[in-house]
Amino acid sequence: MAEKLGPEDEAQPGSAGDKSEAQSGKGGLDARLDRLNRSLTEHNEREEAEQKRLTRSGNASGFAAAMKMSSELIAGVGVGTLIGWLLDKWLGTAPWAMAAFLLLGFAAGVLNMLRSVGKIADPADEFRRKDDGSD
Repeated sequence: MAEKLGPEDEAQPGSAGDKSEAQSGKGGLDARLDRLNRSLTEHNEREEAEQKRLTRSGNASGFAAAMKMSSELIAGVGVGTLIGWLLDKWLGTAPWAMAAFLLLGFAAGVLNMLRSVGKIADPADEFRRKDDGSD
């Protein structure tokens, strides 16, 4: 026959049985907390590595865009100066044609730079839109 336990026989808070349960629960909590910390550390390390990779590729991309823009400007000025110099030699009007074409070359270089960054639409795109009728 089953004995009935009285209130003095039941586990009281703070008794030895309760302490062992608290300690095992605390140990489980510590283990889960350690796993969480390891997981967060690994995640943060992966995020930092990805951020470094994106920063490096972003810097390379910015450098490439800067080189493209500077070459657009230098090419415009160089071609304008060369055309002006050749016209001056041929017509004997030194230095007027070179000065005029130097300025035109500078304007063309700035215009090409603005087109390359998308501030001004490419004229070929406008003609294509007019031909398509999507104006």
